[in-house]
Parts: sequence; structure tokens; C-alpha cells
Amino acid sequence: MTLKIERISGKRRTRIRLSGAFRSEHFDQAKAEIERGGPQVALDLEEVDLVDVEGIRFLNACEAEGISVLRCSPYIREWMVRERGWPKA
Repeated sequence: MTLKIERISGKRRTRIRLSGAFRSEHFDQAKAEIERGGPQVALDLEEVDLVDVEGIRFLNACEAEGISVLRCSPYIREWMVRERGWPKA
């Protein structure tokens, strides 16, 4: 499965829309798009249907840096919350 990344620039912020499977091999590309997005950037996960644990950790790190994670499925949001509560190995 692949990942499609689309940048949507608006007046207030840039939305990075992800579609497909979000895995660790996509992080460099996602980081590059986030950097190009400017100071007000958000990740839109409405069309993400698969994510691995490293992807969850990446999303949590983005939120910790002030990047909004929008419209993700309930299972992804729940996993993010649980992962934040678990100690790092």
C-alpha cells in the first residue's frame, strides 16, 4: 500500500492531506511537506486507513510540536492517546 500526500494552502494555514497507509518509510516525505507548509500547518488524516506504531509516534511528536492532527479515525486517535501514556523502551 502506498501513501499519497497533498498540500492544500489556505489563508490561515496549510493542510497536508495524507491518503492510504502511513508508515515509517513515509516520514521523510511528510516532514518535508510539513516544513514547506509554514508556521501554521495541520495534518489531515481523513483518508488514512492504515498506520504502524512508528506512525503513531510520529503523529504524537507532531502534535507535541504544535502541528494539528485533524480528522483521523477513532482507532488512530485512541492509539495515539494510549501510546502517549506508555513508557518508552
